[in-house]
Amino acid sequence: MSDEAGIENLSHDEIVESMLVSARSIIRTCMEIRNHEDVVIITDTHTSEIGRSLYEAAAEVTDRVLLMMIPPAFKPGNEPPAPVGDLMRKARVVLIATKESLTHTKARINASKTGVRIASMPGISKEMFITGGMTADYNALQIEISGMNNIFRRRREVHVTSPSGTDVKFTTGSRWILEDNGICNRPGQVTNLPAGRIFTMPKEGSMNGKIVFDGSWEGELITKPVEMTIMEGRVTEISGYDNVEKIIESFNIPPHSKRILDLQLNKTVAEFGFGMNSRAKVVGNVLEDQVVRGNAYFSFGDNTALGGNSNTGIQKRGVIIKSTVLLEDADLVLDGKIVARRRK
Repeated sequence: MSDEAGIENLSHDEIVESMLVSARSIIRTCMEIRNHEDVVIITDTHTSEIGRSLYEAAAEVTDRVLLMMIPPAFKPGNEPPAPVGDLMRKARVVLIATKESLTHTKARINASKTGVRIASMPGISKEMFITGGMTADYNALQIEISGMNNIFRRRREVHVTSPSGTDVKFTTGSRWILEDNGICNRPGQVTNLPAGRIFTMPKEGSMNGKIVFDGSWEGELITKPVEMTIMEGRVTEISGYDNVEKIIESFNIPPHSKRILDLQLNKTVAEFGFGMNSRAKVVGNVLEDQVVRGNAYFSFGDNTALGGNSNTGIQKRGVIIKSTVLLEDADLVLDGKIVARRRK
């Protein structure tokens, strides 16, 4: 089955079998689950079929597997029910297939601290589960990404441009993360699936310029570009023609922490990265869009997972197409092509 074919022409049985194939890849290749390991799978009513596939694939490997469903009214940034967090900490492996992300919750962070390895698939759909980025060769992707390590050393100044008008510069505020390759086999590791990106936290206050999103914003395809002006690491102006009012309003959501009263923290540029997954496509889902090979993304809001001070509990993310990413005297991406080489 080709990616272009989607799942429209598949029978129910064919879809179920294809989902089980993907689930086995996650269980055996990505997570390398062993027969003595406790596995917790978290799902909701939107993703229950995916959760069931993961359960069946895990049960082929270990009989120490539990499938849980959280309430469908769960909101972004909120903590899961307390019993769920308790079970997450006690497991060896946690698989999260839910509509909303649990990545930035205390429950996930606390589980990671105890050595649990976690794969999160927020917003995953059945079609995404069996086509596109999820079907990548993650072993090969791991080798390619890790092989780029040397080019990131002792280089901190980044310049990002794109054909749609993006032109922004910043200094990295933490190390480049090269572990988002789909392989999650060490204690405490966390990955999103589909995977395949390289990212970092911009140093707070260092980013200036403009970002023009022409791919997607928070899981919605952009048909007309949206421009954001960035000054000293925060969004100061938003303009454009595609849902711009909705985007502006999304920055006015109160932080989930009652101690955080500054709405401007939502406008902090929290993360920058570019995709490495050649199987992924911009489909209007944050999970897949951010790993499309040669595209770049910026996220805004909470940067605490990377060591920052913007503790809002909320992240918003947008994608730009065919990026160019320069790192001092090195070219990382040129017009959407991964090159990763020093400039002559």
